[in-house]
Amino acid sequence: MIRIRETSIALALIAGLAAYGGSRLPHTHRDVKEIKITAHQFDFSPDRITLKKGQKVKLVLTSTDVVHSFVSIALKVDTDIAPGKTTEVTLVPKKAGKFRAFCDHYCGTEHGAMKVSVVVE
Repeated sequence: MIRIRETSIALALIAGLAAYGGSRLPHTHRDVKEIKITAHQFDFSPDRITLKKGQKVKLVLTSTDVVHSFVSIALKVDTDIAPGKTTEVTLVPKKAGKFRAFCDHYCGTEHGAMKVSVVVE
């Protein structure tokens, strides 16, 4: 008799969560898109990324040579990338469009070419 009662309670909880809406449940690691970006004089690789509006994204940033940064005003990201270390940034794009990310640490004569095209669909 107790097992039937426990099963009924468990089913009621599951039904309640389903009615509440799965979108309100916490995100799991499977919901996070991970993108690896490497900075080096004088570019980022890849130099173009595509994101989905509202999807949680983890940027995994590394530098192969000197200190760089990854700045995107539209995505509200501004972080340093130190050589030999990994920097992770998690974000959720709020609006669709085409944006730029760039390095704001001068690293040499071609520094101005360090840009990433960010497309949010």
